[in-house]
Amino acid sequence: MRHTFLFEPAVWTATGTFRRADGEVLQAVNRTEIAHKPSCWLLSGKLKVLATPPAEFVHAYLIEPPGSDGASMKWKFENATFGTLEGRFVVIGSSIMSVYGCQSSGYHGAEHLGQIDPSHYRSTGVLMQREKVAYSWEMLFERAP
Repeated sequence: MRHTFLFEPAVWTATGTFRRADGEVLQAVNRTEIAHKPSCWLLSGKLKVLATPPAEFVHAYLIEPPGSDGASMKWKFENATFGTLEGRFVVIGSSIMSVYGCQSSGYHGAEHLGQIDPSHYRSTGVLMQREKVAYSWEMLFERAP
């Protein structure tokens, strides 16, 4: 299976739900851009949670291009709230898994991106702080034309 998310420069939009630690489920929208540079790939964008007031999470990942196996990539994301998260994307058939963490802040989690077709992926994930769930989400990503 040939993956398009991460592996091709593109803009992706997403809609779905975002669940806070208190269990409240909120609608969310996302815009993500993927760019390929010779030394690294960049994944950047913004997740907007439609709460009152709305909350925005800005993300910018530096991704090491895949090695010869093409199935595993290290990534890093620095954030004032979460600390420096480091993780790995791993391709497993029609899925891309991401597992990540930060030793100093105790944040860690996982995300599953399942390919529906070349222009659509379903994302489910969880962010934990130590033993407590901070956030979880389910989003449907669509590649912009």
